Amino acid sequence: MNYQAGEPVFAPGETTDAATLARLGLLRVGEGCFLSPLAVFMPADALGVPRPVEIGNGCQVGPFTVLCGGTVLRDGTRLEEHVIVGKPEQGYAVGHTYPGAGAATVIGEDTVLRAGVIAYAGTETGIAAVVGHHTLLRSFVTIGTETQLGHNLTVERATQIGSWVRCSPGSHITSSCILEDRVFLGAGVRTVNDREMIWRDPDRTPDLVPPFFGHGARVGSGSVILGGVRIGEHALIGAGSVVTRDIPARAVAYGVPARVRTTDARAAS
Repeated sequence: MNYQAGEPVFAPGETTDAATLARLGLLRVGEGCFLSPLAVFMPADALGVPRPVEIGNGCQVGPFTVLCGGTVLRDGTRLEEHVIVGKPEQGYAVGHTYPGAGAATVIGEDTVLRAGVIAYAGTETGIAAVVGHHTLLRSFVTIGTETQLGHNLTVERATQIGSWVRCSPGSHITSSCILEDRVFLGAGVRTVNDREMIWRDPDRTPDLVPPFFGHGARVGSGSVILGGVRIGEHALIGAGSVVTRDIPARAVAYGVPARVRTTDARAAS
């Protein structure tokens, strides 16, 4: 890359094509790639700072995909149509106002982003992850190796998702959640990080504490996990439960509110 930092090239929000970006030294494309001629690039963030885009060997970038400055596609990644990668966060979220600054956004080797995925700046995936259609990944979400996220998920800011995790369609994962390796969330799971539902109250600051999911925990479809709740390793939560308190490792819990029914999840599988 021969681009000199600080050189005014693109206005915030301005788009361009691959040839122009490469000519300016802001795009590097590996061997054996397919870039749709309908893909566009948005090099500068809302502050006017441009960042280079790197596309590894054997990548596929579909039509109407938008690659923002700072995007890195590792070898073999596949982006279907209408994907947005590296979108800067701008506006109010989780108690802060964000100025629209870009960041490195790394999509790991052999990862697939299905049509309509939006991955904000700072997102990072491991090897061979799959992200389903129209799923939203907010800023600085991390996703591990061979994790599969279903379609129409919302994964909020700074959530950490481990390797070999499965999240079924239609779930909401609140900001800063931690899902350790091999967690399984059924469809339509809802997580909460604010017990008092405080929104821009000048006299109070919300105490936002997300749920935590231990290694191998399983949560049935339609369940709600409240703020600060810890689901222990290899615990099993029955479908439609409302979990208001910590669930110990290997326990089976279900109901509204969820109660521990047995301490051996293997026996209930």
